[in-house]
Amino acid sequence: MGRVGVLLLNLGGPDKLEDVSPFLFNLFSDPEIIRLPFKWLQKPLAWFIASRRTKTSQENYKQIGGGSPLRRITEAQGEALKEQLHQLGHEANIYVGMRYWHPYTEEAIALIAQDNIDNLVILPLYPQFSISTSGSSFRLLERLWQEDPNLQRLEYTVIPSWYKQPNYLKSMAELIRQELDQFPNPDEVHVFFSAHGVPKSYVEEAGDPYQQEIEECTALIMQTLNRPNAHTLAYQSRVGPVEWLQPYTEDALKELGAQGVKDLVVVPISFVSEHIETLQEIDIEYREIAEEAGIHNFRRVPAPNTHPLFIRALADLVIDALNQPSFKLSQAAQMKKRVKMYPPESWEWGMTTSAEVWNGRIAMLGFIALMIELITGHGLLHMVGLLQ
Repeated sequence: MGRVGVLLLNLGGPDKLEDVSPFLFNLFSDPEIIRLPFKWLQKPLAWFIASRRTKTSQENYKQIGGGSPLRRITEAQGEALKEQLHQLGHEANIYVGMRYWHPYTEEAIALIAQDNIDNLVILPLYPQFSISTSGSSFRLLERLWQEDPNLQRLEYTVIPSWYKQPNYLKSMAELIRQELDQFPNPDEVHVFFSAHGVPKSYVEEAGDPYQQEIEECTALIMQTLNRPNAHTLAYQSRVGPVEWLQPYTEDALKELGAQGVKDLVVVPISFVSEHIETLQEIDIEYREIAEEAGIHNFRRVPAPNTHPLFIRALADLVIDALNQPSFKLSQAAQMKKRVKMYPPESWEWGMTTSAEVWNGRIAMLGFIALMIELITGHGLLHMVGLLQ
């Protein structure tokens, strides 16, 4: 089989407060996030947004220790995965590729080429596929492959999603069980799954399987948990004028409070590493909303991080991928249909009639001034939150 490599894909985030401004600039310099009618507008607009939002974003990071822990956790997951594979009789080099901060995906690919890897497994650290998370990274990799003839000689396979993996489900069930057992009456605690949201148009127009996979994953985790607890699935981090997957987390929490729910365990179902959306948005913002709604016993299930069962799940995925027919980037990144822009085409004044907006955080607007106002408002904080 030759030298084996595993590329772990994630989004990245600023390691320290000084990284926030260049991170934001990198983020908004990418046309996958904001599609503009003129390329020359991209970097000036990115600089403008980063300049406007750096201070506020830094304040959020101060609340969670001054930077994103995502790189540290992802690298720890890689080390644990390498050791687990070794114990199972498989030697592999592990690489981490981030979209918008170090180590960038391009840096990881350069190391893979330098190490003369013969067989590569591309494993996104997103259990459920979405065109806006795994799909975004796959499209970047597909472009890198097309531009580099040396990469085209590399045997590789992609794991598009893996939410049904048995040890992943067991790790989630065990983490939930540990939190439930902290309550006086564990069976009466409401289990609240909070998934990252995407615009409804991604599912209905582009054929994104994300909602279906999230719903299936929730059911499978509850089945694996095998407890009588009632549960709810909701979607967090919505932003902008378009409709997102519902129910929204903040609304669902208020409704449960109105129903008299007092004991709640929140499960960040679409996240496998702690980052600003778990540590700041759930632990601080949503906790406050829950308490105001009368839910005073609020606990949050930790992300899997380096949980032994989770790491075994990743190892099993790699081994299975190496023993199965390869799955290519062109297959993984393909969508059924392009996502239409917002607002209607009559406002578009010559832009393309459809656009793929990274993670739906910014819907394309016909007037640049209105777009700037939207993305420099409060919603940007949550948009940046997903990426870290």
